[in-house]
Amino acid sequence: MRETLATTSSSSSSSSTETNVIPPAEAAWVTTYERLSPRWKSFVLPSQSAIPIVISRVNQVDAARLDVEMSAMLKEQLVKVFSVMKPGLLFQYEAELDAFLEFLIWRFSIWVDKPTPGNALMNLRYRDEHAMTTRGEIRTGLEGPGLTIAQKIWYCVATVGGQYIWTRLQSFFAFRRGADSNQRSAGHRAWFIIQRIEGFYKAASFTNLLIFLYSGRYRNLIERALGARLVYGSPHMNRAVSFEYMNRQLVWNEFSEMLLLLLPILNSSSMKNLFRPFSKDKSSGSEGDDTLCPICKASPTIPYVALPCHHSLFVDL
Repeated sequence: MRETLATTSSSSSSSSTETNVIPPAEAAWVTTYERLSPRWKSFVLPSQSAIPIVISRVNQVDAARLDVEMSAMLKEQLVKVFSVMKPGLLFQYEAELDAFLEFLIWRFSIWVDKPTPGNALMNLRYRDEHAMTTRGEIRTGLEGPGLTIAQKIWYCVATVGGQYIWTRLQSFFAFRRGADSNQRSAGHRAWFIIQRIEGFYKAASFTNLLIFLYSGRYRNLIERALGARLVYGSPHMNRAVSFEYMNRQLVWNEFSEMLLLLLPILNSSSMKNLFRPFSKDKSSGSEGDDTLCPICKASPTIPYVALPCHHSLFVDL
């Protein structure tokens, strides 16, 4: 009897508690989502923006080399246009010509958001690395905007204008240093400062090269300062360069350099004397040398041939 009373009392208490629970509002899950969504994004987005991508260092170096070769080919064709002009006239404006060609390449490639000829062949493009920290959705790690207008302008100023100004300063102060005999003049001090700046730049470039070989980012100091990183333009595109002709050219260049090194050595008198015993003809050795004296076997002072018998005669003065 007591057990039945206890069970009825417990069931009545549980039913009363169930009736007292207030159900949640319909928009409660919406408020909970809005409250937890920033925390969820803070955990998810850093892992998405830090996708590690590896760009081939060989592709980046080859792209720079191909750009240099393209500029040299354009310069060669432009020099042929002015071949009928006064000799030596174009040499005076060689720095301006190089700057003009570099500006043309920049204008029709980087300025219009297109890769340079070398980058296009290596399937590379420039990406603004500073803007990658604020991006949301990242799938392959190759996404990202191109360079901004300010980055493009500064790239042109550093590569085209900086190289032109540096070349002109070097030629100007080198000429003034040679013309001025005073070692304490302003020209010599300016030349000393330029050499120091060049030394620091080379040291910084060497340090950047070591960092580039380790991380694979930023080939030179200009790209590192601007945050312009080279990434693949298409993730499924192979390299479009065949090195067959280049390998053949390298082989012939090395072979020609080896010949240029060995031929002067072989033509020297010491080498001729060394190989002279091996170069004599056996048949001629048995007949004897017509220029030697038949009695003392010495070399005569004035040898000549008598006519019409063609006998060798010698006159020793």
